[in-house]
Amino acid sequence: MKKRWQLLLGVLVSLLFLWLAVQGLHLQEMWGYLRAANYWWLLPGVGVYFVAVWARTWRWYYLLRPVKVLAIRRLFPIVCIGYFGNNVFPARLGELLRAYVLRRDADVPISTSLAPIIIERVFDGLVMLLFVFLALPFVGPEHIPAIYRGVVVAASVLFFGALVIFLAAAMNPRRADILYHFFADRLLPVRLRPPIEGFYARFMAGLSFLRSGRDVLMVFVTSVVIWLLETVKYWFVMHAFAFVVPFIGLMLMNGVVNLTTTLPSAPGYIGTFEVGARVLEALDVPYSLAFGYTIVLHVALWFPITALGGFYMLQAGIRWRDAATVTRDEP
Repeated sequence: MKKRWQLLLGVLVSLLFLWLAVQGLHLQEMWGYLRAANYWWLLPGVGVYFVAVWARTWRWYYLLRPVKVLAIRRLFPIVCIGYFGNNVFPARLGELLRAYVLRRDADVPISTSLAPIIIERVFDGLVMLLFVFLALPFVGPEHIPAIYRGVVVAASVLFFGALVIFLAAAMNPRRADILYHFFADRLLPVRLRPPIEGFYARFMAGLSFLRSGRDVLMVFVTSVVIWLLETVKYWFVMHAFAFVVPFIGLMLMNGVVNLTTTLPSAPGYIGTFEVGARVLEALDVPYSLAFGYTIVLHVALWFPITALGGFYMLQAGIRWRDAATVTRDEP
């Protein structure tokens, strides 16, 4: 029932954003822009994107080192499987799938590997906010459509708040333990305390890298590189169409789009990704052209990595229903 409500909420959010996106769209004009596009530019864009996926794999390797050292070539297929799960299933369930595969293949507890995965998302969100705030002096705050400014504000509170909490817990685990037991002893039923305490202990082990300032800086710099590479893909795909905006404008688009896709949505971020067309419209790109570009960019980001992740998933003999039971038999 909970999964059904999550899916329903995501579909409703996607429908809302799609409705906002198609306001003022002229389909015939968009079709003309799509027919005139030079799709060869997608090839270098996809190539750069897979370099970014490799960089994500290296970042995950770096985050997992305090727990277990695994070869990057071993982690790369798992990262791709995670992308497949995020792009095909709702509520970013690919992250859980990634943790499940890591436990199955490398004997790393799910609760331990979830901590680095969540930290990855926090750093990604912070870099997206950095992109937005760096771009605003050049393009002006009016280039973020008013309806999406609230998303940026809420994301700022969410990601900065999460980073502060995780840093505090990692730097002072004793105080975190005191707080945990204070609330657990008062709020958790007795029968649930042992398994949740085990989950908490393993999760805290996964946060251990945050105690090193050098490691935190390394992860932040890697996150910046990852998202700059993805913005380069935006730049390559832009050349397939008849418009030009500054690279800083594409950074703004990338930041707003990926902050918006943190909202619940239908699988594949349908609707929430298309907010990018409104950012381009605010940068004086004709809306039908901006929307056509955004659709092509969305497909170019979604299809190659989803296909590769699906291949690795089949190759590994993993079925989605396998991941549905991971929380019941977590060691």
